[in-house]
Amino acid sequence: MAMMGCAGERAPASSFVLLDGTTLTSQQLQGKVSLVNFWATSCTTCVAEMPELVATHQKFKERGFDTVAVAMSYDPPSYVVNFAQSRQLPFKVAIDNTGAVAREWGDIKLTPTTFLLNKRGVIVKRFVGTPDFVELHQLIDKLLTET
Repeated sequence: MAMMGCAGERAPASSFVLLDGTTLTSQQLQGKVSLVNFWATSCTTCVAEMPELVATHQKFKERGFDTVAVAMSYDPPSYVVNFAQSRQLPFKVAIDNTGAVAREWGDIKLTPTTFLLNKRGVIVKRFVGTPDFVELHQLIDKLLTET
């Protein structure tokens, strides 16, 4: 079986169920540079990097950048909702209640795992653990200038 979630591959076809009950598909991310972040409220590294993800989102969103934070299946939905509201997360937050999304993206077990997608929906970079945000910002900036 092909290993999904590797750089240079198209992002897998997935449906993200957002906190407001709407669904976002990975196809809908095309046309924007997108960050897909797998995280959990119980993951201290995830919680620690959230302010950086928020800052990254705020810095680039006007230029066509989008962020989707996907909470892991073992994360109680009420915790995720509370976290998103109390931290006023400015980006889309999804709950992967069945674990299907994590499986589709390469059987994600470690959090945080973050994928950076270009405008064509191709995975440019995969970060396991906290990304190097300087490197990440440079990459986003470069991808946003691509046509």
